[in-house]
Amino acid sequence: MGRFVLPLGLAALLLLNPAFAQTPYKSASEAATLATQNEPAATLTLNQAMSLAIEANPDLAIARRELEAIAATRVQAAVFRNPEISVDVEDTRSQTRQTTYWLGQPLELGGKRGARIESAERARDVASAELDMRFAGVRAAVIQGFYDVLSSQERLRLAQSSMELANRGLDVASRRVMAGKVSPVEETRARVAASGARIELNQATADLGNSRKRLAALWGNPVPRFTEAAGQLEMVPKLPTLTNLGDRLQTAPEYLRARQEVSRREAMLRVEESKRWPDLIVRGGVQRSAATLESVNVVGLAVAIPIFDRNQGNIQEAKARVMKARDEQTATDVRLQSDLAQAHQRLTAALQEVSDIQKEILPGAQSALDATTRGFELGKFNFLDVLDAQRTLFLARGQYVRALGDVQRTVAEVEAILGPQGASLFTSPVGKE
Repeated sequence: MGRFVLPLGLAALLLLNPAFAQTPYKSASEAATLATQNEPAATLTLNQAMSLAIEANPDLAIARRELEAIAATRVQAAVFRNPEISVDVEDTRSQTRQTTYWLGQPLELGGKRGARIESAERARDVASAELDMRFAGVRAAVIQGFYDVLSSQERLRLAQSSMELANRGLDVASRRVMAGKVSPVEETRARVAASGARIELNQATADLGNSRKRLAALWGNPVPRFTEAAGQLEMVPKLPTLTNLGDRLQTAPEYLRARQEVSRREAMLRVEESKRWPDLIVRGGVQRSAATLESVNVVGLAVAIPIFDRNQGNIQEAKARVMKARDEQTATDVRLQSDLAQAHQRLTAALQEVSDIQKEILPGAQSALDATTRGFELGKFNFLDVLDAQRTLFLARGQYVRALGDVQRTVAEVEAILGPQGASLFTSPVGKE
């Protein structure tokens, strides 16, 4: 169905590869300016829209900055504690003074440094999962916004045709009233129909403008440069089974983020548990006596006695937060299953509606228009009857466009839940029968 599917390797290269972190990302405003300049001034394709959004979407920029910040915490977590230097003076009288110069090195016990590093790495995993979530959301928003533009363009074309038809009907009715062939009521009816068509045209024009702005806003452009979206609205996907969709749920970005959050909280618990052990400070130095002018080497050890503060409160808090993260993971799993089932049900209904309109409503409306046209040629119907049949066909086509838009929006919802890997379930199109 012409969907944009970013290969996982390329996604990782663009978003997560440390090589890219060596070159600072552009600011959101700079990226938006560049994307606006690169936006086509005429026809826009789905691939182009996706590339622009990946390059300059503000939400992705925020997630990238967070990943950069978390990567810096990993660097800080690995550093050793600084050495200490101190001076002790015994007896303030210069003739009998003893001065000791100390150089000490704190040694972390209990695996504190390793626990910090692991906690920072788990935080980086959470930030990466958050970036994947944002990417899936932006990708789905681009797909939904692009097909909204396609739907709006088609509705505008139908509204323009309906307006032309209504004006023709009004002109015919006016001439027939002037000729005395029909009642003035017929002209009033035609005028009301023309006014309704004009309102629909104005609404369709406004809807198209708004949908174009919503799409361009995904890459930070408040005033769209593109004038038309090029795509195939009528290419709808095959309907995967709910079981097939559910099988992909374990790799859904939001589910993976919840799982990574549990790992991060467990690592933070280990950090707090390591703090129960006091640090050891090893010191060495020189003691100089002013009275004898002699120097002696001295060594020392210092350690806190964990009688009152054993970090018990922080450990208890960390344990509670681990349990909270596990509960949130369960809640996320249940919610995603429910959202997926509801989206699948909506997609089933939307595809059925598209099929019914294709097979029954559109052929019936077209058949009615053909019959009315033949009857008009034979003198059995007047021209207003033909116009009514044409309006009915336009309404059916409008309903068909709306149903197609519902299909594309629901597919985007499913892909937002499952992430880019879920897009492979919708790449097999089914054309019009």
